[in-house]
Amino acid sequence: MDITVVALAFAAIFVVELPDKTFLATLVLSTKYRPIFVWLGVGAAFAVQTLIAVAIGGVATLLPTDLIHIIAALLFLGGAVYLFIEGRRHHGTASEDDGSEFAEKAKDVRGFRQVLASFMVLFAAEWGDLSQLLSVSLVARYHDPVSVFIGSWAALLTVSGLAVLLGRTLLRFIKLHFLHYVGAVVCLVLSILTLVEVFA
Repeated sequence: MDITVVALAFAAIFVVELPDKTFLATLVLSTKYRPIFVWLGVGAAFAVQTLIAVAIGGVATLLPTDLIHIIAALLFLGGAVYLFIEGRRHHGTASEDDGSEFAEKAKDVRGFRQVLASFMVLFAAEWGDLSQLLSVSLVARYHDPVSVFIGSWAALLTVSGLAVLLGRTLLRFIKLHFLHYVGAVVCLVLSILTLVEVFA
């Protein structure tokens, strides 16, 4: 395990997921269910999704190294463009997404079944999400699936934990469009660093 790769994965995933629907979905679910059950459910969903992403990234490392790095750089660049567009879309709007789509999907269940309900809502909502693509790219770039898994999953657990504990308060002080722009810059930097490694 490489602590540097863990930290990089954590930072990259954290900044792209904080303004994403992950945060909003967890926040909405925690208003309907017990927060600890929500966090356990979404944490399990993130574990499965991150494991799948890391496995795909591991398979990608079988390709020629330069090709892997070019693909990873393009994925990072795509993430930067996507986040910039999302930031522009949110910037200047009177209202952000309110999460009503997640509230509608949350079934009226009691007890520990709230964990399963939270798992299902997040697993469906986050499939093919930007964080998964970035996890694939990070594994392809650094060839360290264990470190990427730990960093990525820890970031997702942290984002969902913040949503459960401080969601409404954070949204009052931090604008989503600003977080989108920060995430876009991080992805752009990763793309440039990856391309520099290919052509240096």
